[in-house]
Amino acid sequence: MALQKSKALQALILLSCILQTFQATLTLTQDTNPILQRPQQQHTWQEAFKVLGISWNSDGTLKREIQIPMVDPTPYPSSSNPPPTVLSQDIILGPRSKAYVRLYVPASPPKGKKLPLIIYLHGGDFVLFSATTFIFHNFCNDITSQLPAVVVSVEYRLAPENRLPAAFDDALNAIFWARDQARGIGGRDPWMEYADFNRVFILGSSAGANIAYHVALRALDFDIRPLKISGLLMNQAYFGGVRPTPSEIRLKDDPYVALYVNHVLWSLALPKNLNRDHEFSNPISGGSYLGRVYRLPKVYIKGDYGDPLVDRSVLLTQHLQKFGLPVYYRFNQGGFHGIELQNTTAAQQLYDDIKYFVNDLHANLNSETLISDDHYHADS
Repeated sequence: MALQKSKALQALILLSCILQTFQATLTLTQDTNPILQRPQQQHTWQEAFKVLGISWNSDGTLKREIQIPMVDPTPYPSSSNPPPTVLSQDIILGPRSKAYVRLYVPASPPKGKKLPLIIYLHGGDFVLFSATTFIFHNFCNDITSQLPAVVVSVEYRLAPENRLPAAFDDALNAIFWARDQARGIGGRDPWMEYADFNRVFILGSSAGANIAYHVALRALDFDIRPLKISGLLMNQAYFGGVRPTPSEIRLKDDPYVALYVNHVLWSLALPKNLNRDHEFSNPISGGSYLGRVYRLPKVYIKGDYGDPLVDRSVLLTQHLQKFGLPVYYRFNQGGFHGIELQNTTAAQQLYDDIKYFVNDLHANLNSETLISDDHYHADS
């Protein structure tokens, strides 16, 4: 009898999750935006889940079926040919915590020179992947060696098991860990001796860029001295809103971030009963963070016009410029979401931009005021 009750409870949990996600997909046709009231193809949550490579477990958690390898760190130099240019190790953030960061340093750091400290948040739509995922591990290796820099890659909790703001909390805890390292609390990891705590940058891609934005704002409320956040970098930031942008409509059937898939992802990531105009999703809609924006450091924003999310980054660029912030940006023709993970030329361009930004070589970056609607020529 107890077993039957347990199975019945699991079935109810699963049904609740399915109905919740399905209800979110209906937003595609129920939105008040007139563009979305036109006749269009209907999509189901099953289609979105298939695209994402996820399915429900009986306990309401997700089974993530995308087989991208995860890799172990490289904490020691080896006799491999060629030898590693970057070393890495995993560090638990606290004795009672399962959260951790993956720390990267050059295998042969420059002598007598402190390196910028970059806190990195990986992509994955808040739902997928890990700091240990092969593509993000390699990205951090490249950043560490090319700048060079000390990189702290944050392993944050995923939705829907841990909805926002859980990922923001984990990123903030990583900043607190770096602050404690700077203060020497509990002893400083030898690798952190290479870090310049006056030159800290928060870097994120896709969902990680959203997290980077929010954690940079959150950190303003805390005393993190002697840590100094000198810049915020957002690559193809994953933001949203109830009303779709022209790029989201133009690229509504995008193979990476189709509009119906995007709706499902936000239904999994946001707290229940909140829509996509909440500040966790839409940074220019208002909310508690709006009054802190002017206190942000300099900002770098990168987008691609072949990415459905690009207009969100353009709007954020305009928004931050209105606050008088130094905003440097690059918006490329063509491209797609996650291009730097698949295209070496795009990756190198991003690495170079990060290097320019971190080293104050701003002449290589665009900082002109973006005029509203000027960018929409790329949508035609």
